[in-house]
Amino acid sequence: MDITIHASVLPHDDPDASLVFYRDVLGFEVRSDVGSGKMRWITVGPAGQPSTSLLLAPPAADPGITEAERRTVAEMMAKGTYGWILLATKDLDGTFARVQAGDTEVVQEPTQQPYGIRDCAFRDPAGNLVRIQELS
Repeated sequence: MDITIHASVLPHDDPDASLVFYRDVLGFEVRSDVGSGKMRWITVGPAGQPSTSLLLAPPAADPGITEAERRTVAEMMAKGTYGWILLATKDLDGTFARVQAGDTEVVQEPTQQPYGIRDCAFRDPAGNLVRIQELS
């Protein structure tokens, strides 16, 4: 079987703030931005990797979600426990400095983990955990 990961999805509650974080702070390319107001679907991805994308989507857009589920999702997003993503870079210290300069909530400074990787963590504007590990 020949399967690749095309896109992964993270929720947003403020599309403009999410766009600034992923485009301006992380340096991702904007591949598409459709919808209006808070109901926008924004696809971003790392430069030079056109087949890998991240879709930033409004969590309330799913027509099958109940009002109680919407409240639960909103509560989890507010706590930062709903979505997360793991990224990788060859320059963890430089990337950390750039993201930290973007006035982003730092969860963990670059740290050597006991399981062998060195990484750091931030929260995006929607509260999603963004972990960045160092490639060797």
